[in-house]
Amino acid sequence: MNNNDIIAITGAAGFIGSYLVGYLNSKGYNHLILVDDFSHPAKQPNLEGKKFLEQIDRNEFIDWCNRKPGYIQYMFHLGARTDTTEMDYAVHVKWNLDYSKAIWAVCTQQQIPLVYASSAATYGNGELGYKDDHKIVSQLKPLNPYGVSKNEFDIWALAQDTMPPFWAGVKFFNVYGPNEYHKGRMASVIFHAYNQIKETGAVKLFRSHNPNYRDGEQLRDFIYVQDVLSICTWLMQQQPENGLYNCGTGRARTFKDLATAVFNSLGLPANIIFVDTPADIRDKYQYFTEADMHKLKAAGYSNDFHSLEDGIKDYVANYLATHSYY
Repeated sequence: MNNNDIIAITGAAGFIGSYLVGYLNSKGYNHLILVDDFSHPAKQPNLEGKKFLEQIDRNEFIDWCNRKPGYIQYMFHLGARTDTTEMDYAVHVKWNLDYSKAIWAVCTQQQIPLVYASSAATYGNGELGYKDDHKIVSQLKPLNPYGVSKNEFDIWALAQDTMPPFWAGVKFFNVYGPNEYHKGRMASVIFHAYNQIKETGAVKLFRSHNPNYRDGEQLRDFIYVQDVLSICTWLMQQQPENGLYNCGTGRARTFKDLATAVFNSLGLPANIIFVDTPADIRDKYQYFTEADMHKLKAAGYSNDFHSLEDGIKDYVANYLATHSYY
C-alpha cells in the first residue's frame, strides 16, 4: 500500500472500522472510501475529524464498485451484523454471508486484495481448539447464528476456485477499545465495567454455571483494537499465504483480571459482584477462548501485543475518562 492508493472500508462507521480509518489516517492514508449504513446518529462521532474521499451507503456499494472498475486498490471488509443475540439467521445470511460473497466477487473481478473480518465465535465451545487450521473449519460448531454465518462464509471462501489476488479472513477474538460507545449491550466488558464503576462503585460479572470454572475465572483472549488493526494492515501489506488467520494475543485472561485492571486504572480497590448469566445466552456462553497465534507468527508477524493491563490503562485514561474517540 502507498499513500495514494484508494482503500475501501466496509463497516467504516462502526467500532473497528472507524478505528481503522483513524489508524490509516495516522499513517498518511487519506484516500479512503467509507461504506456503511450512515443513518445511525450514535455512530456519527466515530468519523468526526477523519480524512476520506467519499461515504457510500452499503446498499449502493456493490453497484458503485461495478461502475468504477479498477478504482479501488485495497478492500477491508469489516461490515457485518455482529449482534450475537440476534437469533434470526436470515439477518445474518443477508449481511454476513450474501453481502460478503458480493464483496468477494467484486474483489475477484477487479483484482482487489481483500482482508475480511471473520470471528472467534466460529470456534463455538472450542471442542476442536482455537487453531486457524483450514482442515477443521467445516467441523466447527458455533454457538449462535452470528458465529454460524461467519463460519459459513469461511467455508465458502476456502472452497472457491476464483478469488481475489490476495485474501485473508481474520478471526477476531474479544476486541476492546475506543469508538464502541454506540454498541450498547454488545460493547466490550471493559466498556461496561468502566461505566458500572462510575455509576455504582462496583462491577457485575457473570457467575459461572460451569463446575470447571470458579466465578469470574471464565477465560477469554482479549485484544486491544490497536493490535487488531496492526495485524489487518500487516496482512494487507505483506500478503502472506491466502487463508484464515487468528487475531488474538494468544494468552487467555480471566474476567476477574479484567475487572481488577479497570479498577486499578481508576485508582480504586476491586469491588466485584457476581450475577447469574442471562438465561437467553447461558447455554451459548464460551468459558474459554485463546487464539493459537503460531500461523500468523510463522507468516512473519512479529509485533508485540498490549497486555490486558496496558490496553485497559490506555483505553480508560485516554478515551473513556474523557469520552474521546480515536
